[in-house]
Amino acid sequence: MAKKVENVELEEESLRKTNKYDESDIQVLEGLEPVRKRPGMYIGSTDERGLHHLIVEIVDNSVDEALAGHCDKIMVDINRDGSVSVLDNGRGIPTGMHKTEKKSAVEVVLTKLHAGGKFGNGGYKVSGGLHGVGLSVVNALSEWLEVEVFQNGKQFKQIYNRGIPQRPLAEVGTTDRRGTKITFMPDSDIFETTNFNYETLKNRFKEIAFLNKGLTIELADSRPGQEKRDSFCYKGGIVEFVDYRNKNKTKIFPEAIYIRKISKTSEVEVAFQYNDSYVEIINAYANNINTEEGGTHLVGFKNALTKVINDTGLKLKLIKENEKLSGDDVREGIVAIVSVKLTNPQFEGQTKTKLGNSEMRPLVEKAVTEEFSTYLEEHPKEARDLITKCITAQRARDAARNAKELTRRKSVLESTTLPGKLADCTEKDPKFCEIFIVEGDSAGGTAKQGRDRRFQAILPLRGKILNVEKARLDRVLENAEIKAMITAFGCGINKDFDASKLRYDKIICMTDADVDGSHIRILLLTFFYRFMRPLVEEGHVYIAQPPLYKISKGKQVIYAYSDKELEKTLEKLGKKGTEVQRYKGLGEMSHHQLWETTMSPENRILKQVNVDDAYECDRIFNLLMGEDPSLRREFIEQNAGLVKELDV
Repeated sequence: MAKKVENVELEEESLRKTNKYDESDIQVLEGLEPVRKRPGMYIGSTDERGLHHLIVEIVDNSVDEALAGHCDKIMVDINRDGSVSVLDNGRGIPTGMHKTEKKSAVEVVLTKLHAGGKFGNGGYKVSGGLHGVGLSVVNALSEWLEVEVFQNGKQFKQIYNRGIPQRPLAEVGTTDRRGTKITFMPDSDIFETTNFNYETLKNRFKEIAFLNKGLTIELADSRPGQEKRDSFCYKGGIVEFVDYRNKNKTKIFPEAIYIRKISKTSEVEVAFQYNDSYVEIINAYANNINTEEGGTHLVGFKNALTKVINDTGLKLKLIKENEKLSGDDVREGIVAIVSVKLTNPQFEGQTKTKLGNSEMRPLVEKAVTEEFSTYLEEHPKEARDLITKCITAQRARDAARNAKELTRRKSVLESTTLPGKLADCTEKDPKFCEIFIVEGDSAGGTAKQGRDRRFQAILPLRGKILNVEKARLDRVLENAEIKAMITAFGCGINKDFDASKLRYDKIICMTDADVDGSHIRILLLTFFYRFMRPLVEEGHVYIAQPPLYKISKGKQVIYAYSDKELEKTLEKLGKKGTEVQRYKGLGEMSHHQLWETTMSPENRILKQVNVDDAYECDRIFNLLMGEDPSLRREFIEQNAGLVKELDV
């Protein structure tokens, strides 16, 4: 359980409840025609990301009903035929005739852009669907869509084909339920794929449930062979969110600190906890939208944190006036969720990733300053433990800064002097260049011989790099192999990271297909994720797939990349007179074979590394690479069945 601090200026009802919501609240701003012509303008893309955005748009409308206090359950079903249904128990879309449009309010919402209850003052006080284009865009980009409304004891229904109503909204029966159900089939003429990914939806709905205390979201997959079901409801809200993200870590406070403040037009919720790691994890939300670029609410939280810890440190005489802790020092090892809900959010840019409302900075800052100060005064032991940790972080950061400056003077981190073992390419335009990170000098020599030196660079590593999950920055910068990568890439690390200076568009991990190779690969990925995260997020990191087998019969040579491929090939060629060679290392291949199978853009298989779920990434990296070996043992025992053959 968390320490709960509530400071309510006005009754919660003024923020959450609205009494009036009918057809007069639906306002029309413009038509629907452009959506099918330029779908990317409305949902970002027509790939898998854009496809899933359709469901999120509908669910956001249901969440808005929950924020208004009229809905506590949302059910999402991926149906057998691949369509999706979203059902809530809210008030239902108004079904009366719209005065100016001369059609039902349901049809207005589904056929007009910027039509909804979020533009006036009556429908919603807080809304995540800022642009109000959700349902109409989903309708326009669906092969067919069916809307059902359960309202005032009646059931209404209407069907659309590619955004065009097939008949007016009609009353089709009686009901004792209430709410809205939208069922739609995404248009295969629009989207690159219409296959929904269950895990992607599961992660998003878990996040929404954490942010909306008490809201139940159920997700089900009814597709043949893929049947599964999950339900998310968190009575503790963002406190449980922090606990979830802090799982498996040693904590500084006995429980997460929870702060809440409500005013007439906004609500601030903050939960945070410290652990003994070196990683800062802070996520900020505005009306359930993940403000990845931060904004005024995040600035307010960070300011308050730095001020309170410094003030407490001075009072306890643990720090001196001229040795104040920096923001980086006080945030090391923190896990925090900052969630604000406000009537008129102002998001900077089209992507809605940075909150611009100036009033939120002082509101968050004041709430956190007051309540966190009180907490530390009432918990002197925890206060001393935290400030001691921050002072240790400061010293390590100073040591890292000194090491960094020293290495800069020695032309190791920032210079045109590249590491001696790097075999660079001749192409100078980074978007055409790629670098292979290769395990060992032997494989490095083979790769250097086999590469196309025009655009392919090779950087051999000696042994295993430092596990950065268990090391501070000063130790990381002392590692020769890590320094070589930083220098070769040219883009810097952490806050000094500058994507414009990246020297290679593709960074390819090429390791042996054995246990040691897998270990080196996870060490590399841990370093990239913790110190050069934009490399992963922007799709620059890849994993090479060297073949496992060389199959020879006469003059015919075929390479197999898995046991299944080997079996199929042997069935095709026949086992008599067929030779099979199992590769255990890159060094066993000739440079011609390595080029042909693993490095040639025409033939190779590359796996791109990306971040679909940042929370799960943090958890897995901490589990696999953190301090607690018992967690790794448990993970191995649970997943041992996935490994068919193990080379030790």
